[in-house]
Amino acid sequence: MTTLRDTAERFGALHRPRSPLLLPNAWDPLSARLVEAAGAAAVATTSAGVAWALGTADGDQIDRDSVLTLTSRVVSAVGVPVTADVESGFGATPAEVGVTFEGVLATGAVGANIEDVHPSDPSALRDPAEQAERLAAARSATDAAGVPFYLNARVDTYLRGVGDPATRLADTVSRARAYLAAGASGIFVPGVVDVPTLTRLTAEIDGPVNVLAGPSAPPVRELAAAGAARISLGSSVAAAAYAVAQRAARELFDDGTYTALEGGLAYGELNTLMS
Repeated sequence: MTTLRDTAERFGALHRPRSPLLLPNAWDPLSARLVEAAGAAAVATTSAGVAWALGTADGDQIDRDSVLTLTSRVVSAVGVPVTADVESGFGATPAEVGVTFEGVLATGAVGANIEDVHPSDPSALRDPAEQAERLAAARSATDAAGVPFYLNARVDTYLRGVGDPATRLADTVSRARAYLAAGASGIFVPGVVDVPTLTRLTAEIDGPVNVLAGPSAPPVRELAAAGAARISLGSSVAAAAYAVAQRAARELFDDGTYTALEGGLAYGELNTLMS
């Protein structure tokens, strides 16, 4: 019988620089099963997609229990390891972050993203020492369960454009080192897809580096060659799916036609996946 520890070890081993784990993020059980059926070795949730599906905006607007309930449903829907996006940890204090991570483990997920953006000011990041305390609390909670949980510490210096551009790379590396020392398993730096910057980051960060890809990013082979150990698509898959809904609605109302629905998955295929 596969234990949670076994699943966590399997998930951690998937993070290999230059042979990255590929994660087209899911937001509900069906999207998770579609990702798994496509050949995914693991499933990651997207906080934005989860929040939108549950009727809330992204950015610490949703409550912990709603996210954990949805995460549990995703875990139950697939047979591969699941990592959850828990935004900034759903807690004002490190102790409360620890409670969140106890909850993530209870869902059966074996990894989670936690970001360092300050929820009360999206243009500012938490003090690195404060964020390190939050990460240490998350690590303590998961270690207490005897599970080698994958704690993916997000550094938002590039995504939010925080600080002096001339020192942004050094600031990112400094944060990354502090977060790894506090117990992070890997570092997530969204906002960086240019190969020279990524190459420098992976050379200076002594841990697996996760990047966020999208339509304007280089192909997987180039990000892999730059040292990426994990490549995720974030909220863009959910956003693309909702774009189809928008196009179909506008076409129906404006033109009275239905071409936006072409290429959709068959009802039987989707229903079978959920049977």
